[in-house]
Amino acid sequence: MDVKVVPSGCITGNAKIMEEHFFQYTAIDEYSRFRYVAAFKKQRAYSSVQFLDMLIKAFRFKIECIQTDNGMKFIKSYDEHKKGKQSLFEARLKELGIRHKLILPYTPRHNRKVVRSHRKDNDYFYATHRFHSLEDFKQQLAVHNRHNNFPMRPLNWHSPKEYILYHLNDGLLH
Repeated sequence: MDVKVVPSGCITGNAKIMEEHFFQYTAIDEYSRFRYVAAFKKQRAYSSVQFLDMLIKAFRFKIECIQTDNGMKFIKSYDEHKKGKQSLFEARLKELGIRHKLILPYTPRHNRKVVRSHRKDNDYFYATHRFHSLEDFKQQLAVHNRHNNFPMRPLNWHSPKEYILYHLNDGLLH
């Protein structure tokens, strides 16, 4: 799970005049490669909790672990985290019984699937789209995500959704 800052060149109209910023929260399932994204105006622990709740509804199976970086949208600070002090996001994970795995500081390559998907978003989505408002961004991002969960080689040319359904029907996912 990670957050991408929407390039300022994509924001236009009233949103640009109001100097608004948009953020794309992204989660990718390690097994099925199912990708879920959502648009937000802020990248804060509260937004992370909202995204987590949306993610749980979108996934059709129990989430056991979420891996994030050490950003303040996920943890208070690395030092506070080491002392056992929890952010709103960490408290929500604990409440849901989901393990939280942090990547090492300054090693985005450990979150490579999400980082790669953000790079592809830059090339295929943000390079060609403009957003007039948060609602406009949400709608365009939803369409983009539907097209992005396409069949892929690691899944024997099944889409992530097909892969999940196949394994849910076989009882391999709990």
